[in-house]
Amino acid sequence: GLGFEKVEMQFLSDLYLRCPECEGRRYQPHILEIKLEGQSIHDVLEMTGAEALEFFKSNAKVTKSLQLLADVGLDYLRLGQPVNALSGGESQRLKLAGHLAEQRDEGALLIFDEPTTGLHFDDIAGLLKVFQRLVDEGNTLVVVEHNLEVIKSADWVVDIGPDAGDRGGEIVAAGPPEKVARCK
Repeated sequence: GLGFEKVEMQFLSDLYLRCPECEGRRYQPHILEIKLEGQSIHDVLEMTGAEALEFFKSNAKVTKSLQLLADVGLDYLRLGQPVNALSGGESQRLKLAGHLAEQRDEGALLIFDEPTTGLHFDDIAGLLKVFQRLVDEGNTLVVVEHNLEVIKSADWVVDIGPDAGDRGGEIVAAGPPEKVARCK
């Protein structure tokens, strides 16, 4: 239809150029001269969430927010990491941490699409605790997931299949995890 014999698409990776003036520090020298316990704003932004949690351990207000990153399994990220460098699961968990940081009314509907992608088993356990906290606060969670730990923690499971693609899209089973596990 477009008059081309072959259409070829190429996607280039993001290109980051280091500013020759600030050498990637993003702040003017007089700002970088300000230090907190020997660390500039640039140094803090280079820390992972876990490192920052230790660095700011005496500041309850800061550690509260950093602990939320740890709770959703993101404490390995650098604080200054660009958002566009996050995976889909990381982006969802970052939004979850933001939701937890705000004092919201209960009764929200939160939808997650495979938030455990790339998470270590221990981080999945932490994420499940956060999910339970949200449910305990009166929220409803809909989680699209293949991880069996998440599935068995659900109140209600809707299994769609029987396979993927053209062989999917039908409700195969629905109910509590124990009931769905007994289905063929």
